[in-house]
Amino acid sequence: MKKTDAEGASQLSKTQAAEELPETRERLLEAAEELFAAQGFDGTTIRDLVTRAGCKNISAVHYYFGDKKELYEELFRDRLREMRESRLKAIEAAMDKRNKPTLEKLLGAYAVDFLKPFKDLKRSQRFMQLFFRELAEQCLPEDMFLNELAGPTIEAMEEAISAICPKIGKQDLLMSVFSVTGQLVHIMQVKVLFEGAKGHSIASIDIDEAIEHIVKFSAAGIRALGKGS
Repeated sequence: MKKTDAEGASQLSKTQAAEELPETRERLLEAAEELFAAQGFDGTTIRDLVTRAGCKNISAVHYYFGDKKELYEELFRDRLREMRESRLKAIEAAMDKRNKPTLEKLLGAYAVDFLKPFKDLKRSQRFMQLFFRELAEQCLPEDMFLNELAGPTIEAMEEAISAICPKIGKQDLLMSVFSVTGQLVHIMQVKVLFEGAKGHSIASIDIDEAIEHIVKFSAAGIRALGKGS
């Protein structure tokens, strides 16, 4: 059957996109993170994206992702999946019975991995900006953060803490994970917002010292809950 002009053009576009360098998909994701963070979803065009990524033609986005919305969703899915797998591995390593698991080891491993991406200040600022834009614009599926990151890591932390402190109540268990996570999120925000500021102690907070404090504070609280205090 003879192809129509539209089918031929579509096939040509796919061929052109496929001829891009192998790392094109990752370059598009990097460009998307930068532009969506700076300009928002509506303020970023497909032409902006392919230009920033250094692609040869505009069809690259359609070839790899389908459209701008799918690229936006895949960007978040990719970043959240990366964080999820890293945190789950950290929790698993801390709970290895050969290392005699303790609350301090578990919370320390979780905290270090949680804040690891934010030791790169430039990237952390960009991701925070992107995250807050998403909170305002709400372009993602409602359950993406829960399914891709929060749900699996919270469940893993609950299971791990329960194994160490089996007498802790279910609600206290959940709130303990929320408490630790909330402290880490706050430290992350402080580092991004006040990095480089002078004249106040809050600007000089060291991540490693913050982690040490959060671990000691949270471990003591969880133990108290586990004893029924």
